Amino acid sequence: MKRTVTRLADGRELIYFDERDDVVRDEPDRRELPPPPPASQLRYDPLLDEWVAVAVHRQARTFLPPADQCPLCPSRGDRHSEIPASGYDVVVFENRFPALSQRIADEPPGVTPFTEIRPGLGRCEVVCFTDDHHAAFVDLPPDRVRTVLDALADRTAALAELPGVEQVFCFENRGVEIGVTLHHPHGQVYAFPFVTPRTRTMLAAARRHAERTGGNLYADVLAAERAAGERVVATNEHWTAYVPAAARWPFEVHLAPHRPVPDIPALDDAERDAFGPLYLDVLRRFDGLFDMPMPYIAAWHQAPVRVDRELAHLHLQLFSIRRAADKLKYLAGTESGMGVFISDVAPERAAQLLREA
Repeated sequence: MKRTVTRLADGRELIYFDERDDVVRDEPDRRELPPPPPASQLRYDPLLDEWVAVAVHRQARTFLPPADQCPLCPSRGDRHSEIPASGYDVVVFENRFPALSQRIADEPPGVTPFTEIRPGLGRCEVVCFTDDHHAAFVDLPPDRVRTVLDALADRTAALAELPGVEQVFCFENRGVEIGVTLHHPHGQVYAFPFVTPRTRTMLAAARRHAERTGGNLYADVLAAERAAGERVVATNEHWTAYVPAAARWPFEVHLAPHRPVPDIPALDDAERDAFGPLYLDVLRRFDGLFDMPMPYIAAWHQAPVRVDRELAHLHLQLFSIRRAADKLKYLAGTESGMGVFISDVAPERAAQLLREA
């Protein structure tokens, strides 16, 4: 894989990840762009011990443009996009409308003695999986999935070195039902200046389990699921895809390496090669459930940068809000108000349907 770093017209970084070593990436960005926005605000919620990002500039971000105006397609002729090249394999660049960035302006004043405010330090990046606007991740060949995984490993390691970054989160949103604003197949990487609430909860449970048993909680749960087999959807030498016994979403699958590792950079070559075929198989099963493209979120759970890395176990959480061909699961009263999920599909039934799809 060849890695080429360049800059866009407004100074944002762009990185090409090419599968051939002889590719030359010297196309300039010919657009005239305003300077990128300053960092957002982070406001502390003392009632939940959580941070909320206030990024008002994101109201102006591009929303579902037609294909001939897609900013993630290659630049061709007189049409200039976020990618100056006329074609590419995988590209990563700084988000033009970031929730977090390194562009810190003045320190914001506080709101109340209980609501601390600080700059939204961090970074947000866009990961383009292919230059084919009409493709989807499920259409990628396994060697392209490997390139994407290597790019995510590269970005996880690089962003972890930025000042103030505490956790790196890689993810993909697919489908207008999920809320995507661009149709082009892409993912994102967020570098947070704090450990996210979900990760803190998982690590607290893992710490209690380690103190009680000496084991790694996720590794022990994975071993139990593999032994039970009822909720396993697919497996190979290095990875298992299974529906969690307490799945919150109608269709939810975890893909986890058999070897406990903290993050994507820690995967070895064999594990990286084995991931693509299994993941593509699961994605095809998702689409096959109702014979239509399945809206989903694919979220990589990685260890924090500095704390509790030994408690974590890398895994990809893939889930959809579609519960039937003509029904979506909405987060209503109990889910949104109280955080208590009520599942419409039994995990065992979901695993069976996915195995049969």
